[in-house]
Amino acid sequence: MSDVEYLRSLLTEYMDFPKPGISFVDIFPILRNPLAFETLITHFVHHILSQTIPKSLLKKVDVVVALDARGFLLGPTIALRLGAAFVPVRKKGKLPGPCVSVSYEKEYGVDVFEMQTGVIQRGQNIIVVDDLIATGGSAKAAGQLVEMQGGTVLEYLFIVEIVMARDWQYDKAPIYSIVQCS
Repeated sequence: MSDVEYLRSLLTEYMDFPKPGISFVDIFPILRNPLAFETLITHFVHHILSQTIPKSLLKKVDVVVALDARGFLLGPTIALRLGAAFVPVRKKGKLPGPCVSVSYEKEYGVDVFEMQTGVIQRGQNIIVVDDLIATGGSAKAAGQLVEMQGGTVLEYLFIVEIVMARDWQYDKAPIYSIVQCS
């Protein structure tokens, strides 16, 4: 069984959660299994080292940006393996000090993301990571926050992509997802 098939087999789907009409894909079975979590992180790092970095001009990743909250479960470990910094993107009001903010639409409402100012330097190469992409609103907001501080998003990484839900194509950086669902 390939690592993609293995990870897919551990995902659990819950219909009508958190509200009717939403299909929630639960990644926590992967995190409860040390072998599965290692497989996930190794898969992402291998992809970054073999596909993402060779296509970049500077041949490195400076910062891994992860989205509130499940992206925080992945981002620090990936950053550590790459020798990169970790920067969180949080919901409004959760970070101290000066922040830049962007509002975005998600599949069931509108929200605001923030990033502390000065945590990304002009010209740095960034990877954005989260557990799942559906409509793409939160990923797009994270990319805007990176650009507001002068960084360049090399790629967006997700465990799961809900292919039919995404109505956003980001032409500046590719999207990579391990598992695609309809």
